[in-house]
Amino acid sequence: MKRGYFVTGTDTGIGKTTVSCALLRSFARLGLESAGMKPVSSGGDDASRLAAAGSKPLPPDLANPYDLSEPLAPHIAARHSGVDIDAASIVRAYEKIGADIVIVEGVGGFLVPLNEKQDTSDLARMLGLPVILVVGMRLGAINHALLTRDAVESRGLELAGWVANRMDPGMPAFGEVLEAIAGRIDAPLLDVVPFDPEEDFAIDVSKLA
Repeated sequence: MKRGYFVTGTDTGIGKTTVSCALLRSFARLGLESAGMKPVSSGGDDASRLAAAGSKPLPPDLANPYDLSEPLAPHIAARHSGVDIDAASIVRAYEKIGADIVIVEGVGGFLVPLNEKQDTSDLARMLGLPVILVVGMRLGAINHALLTRDAVESRGLELAGWVANRMDPGMPAFGEVLEAIAGRIDAPLLDVVPFDPEEDFAIDVSKLA
C-alpha cells in the first residue's frame, strides 16, 4: 500500500529539498520504492534533485506537474507564464504514482498562494498526507516553527515529525533553541541536518509512524 508524506517548511529556501531527498534515500535503503513529487516548482532544480534521490523514476507530468521558470511566489510565476495552477489536477497526478513511498515537497512556506483561491495548505489538505516540517534553524526559528505547526494542525492534518536544518553553523544557543522547539511540538524530531550535509545524508525514518 502506498504511503506518502508532505514536506513543508517554515519559509522558502529553508531546506525542504535537502530533507525530501534524504527521506527518499532513507526509504530506498529499506528496500522500498521511493518517488519524489514536486507539484509546483518556480525556478531551481528541486524536481531533478528529487528524481535523483528516489529509487523509482517518474514521468515529468507526475514528478513536476507545474514547472515554472521564474523564482517567484507560485501564483505570480504562474500568472506570468499564463498558467492556472489547479490543486485538483495535482491530486490526480499523485494518485497515479505507483510507489511504496511518495515524498511530496511543497513550494515555499505552508501558506504560500497557488492561485487566487487556494494555497499550499489546501493542497496538503486535499492530499490528506501526514506533514513533515522542516525548521530553518536561525533567529526566529521558534516562532516560525510554532506558527507553522499551528497552521498544519488547524487544518486537521497530522504533523508526523519535524527536521531541524542547521543553516547557520555559528547560530548562538543552538541546543537551547532546539530544545525549546522540541518541548513545544508534539511530534518527533526526526533528525538535525548538519550545515552543508554530505551528498548521501539520510534521515532516521524509523521515528515515523
